[in-house]
Amino acid sequence: MHGDLLDDDPPGGGSGSDDRDGAGAAAGPARRRGRPEQTPLQRALGLLARREHSRKELSRKLTSRGLDAGDVEAAVGRLAGEGWQDDKRFAESLVRSRAGSGYGPVRIRAELATHGLDREAVARAMETYEGDWAENARELVQRRFGPGVTEELNLRRKAADFLMRRGFDGASVRAATRYDPDD
Repeated sequence: MHGDLLDDDPPGGGSGSDDRDGAGAAAGPARRRGRPEQTPLQRALGLLARREHSRKELSRKLTSRGLDAGDVEAAVGRLAGEGWQDDKRFAESLVRSRAGSGYGPVRIRAELATHGLDREAVARAMETYEGDWAENARELVQRRFGPGVTEELNLRRKAADFLMRRGFDGASVRAATRYDPDD
C-alpha cells in the first residue's frame, strides 16, 4: 500500500555535501548534518508522521517552505492515493480532538472549513462524533465555574459568554447554564 516513498532521489541527484561555493553553511540544517535535501514527498510524509493534515494544510505548509507548487501537488496527490493523507480521517480526528479540548460544534465546523473541506465533508465528520454537545457544555461550565453557576445571574452570563466563545450553540448554552442536576 505505501510503497517505497522514502527511496525517491532528491532533485539534482546529489547528496548536498558539495560545499565548494561556500553556500552550504547558510543552506539550513539538512546540509550542515551532511544529509541530502529531502524531496517534497519525504517532507510531506514527515509532516504526516507527526499528525494528520488536510490536503490543503499539507500543501500550504510545503509551499511556504519554498517547494515548487507543482511538485507539492504531485507529492500530496501520491500520498492521498496511497492512503497516507486522507481528508476524511483528518476531519474525524480534528472533531474528536477539539471536542475533547472543550470546543463546541460551531467552532469545530468553522475550523474544518478553513482546511478546505466542503460542507458535506464537514457534516459527515461532525456526524461521527458520538458525544453529547449539551453534556460537554455542562461539564465545561461545572469545571470552570463550579456548582453554583445556575443560581447566580452574573455567573450564568459569564458561563454563557464563555461557551459561546468556545463555539457551542444556543441550545447547548441554555442547557448548560440552567442545568439542575435534580431534574
